Amino acid sequence: MIFKSEYMYKWNKEGDIEAIPQEQGIELPQGGIKFTENPIKFTRKQMPVFSGVLNYFPDAIRELSKVSYVGNQQHNPDKPLHWDRSKSGDELDALARHLLEAGTIDTDGIRHSAKVAWRALANLQKELENETE
Repeated sequence: MIFKSEYMYKWNKEGDIEAIPQEQGIELPQGGIKFTENPIKFTRKQMPVFSGVLNYFPDAIRELSKVSYVGNQQHNPDKPLHWDRSKSGDELDALARHLLEAGTIDTDGIRHSAKVAWRALANLQKELENETE
């Protein structure tokens, strides 16, 4: 399989993204790219949920909780907060729709960017669950 793109992108020394024109495609091995032969194993100490996620993004995490609450009120009013997966199956399409309006507020008062982040997490959660099955 050949992956062909007009440009390849990389970070330069100034921290900016630089476009490099590509004359030919990159041949990919059968089955796609494998980054490591053996997956890297992480210990609990190498997964700093509090110091490496919650401390980095406290305002964004609070904003995500609003998405969960408003979504629950929309799809399951007057029921305890839960993720009703039967009403949430098109994560990447929904993410893209909200991404097109990033930087603005949706009609329910929630930021489109927060909905992008929520859908990205929902997609990642499902990927991880499917991987372990």
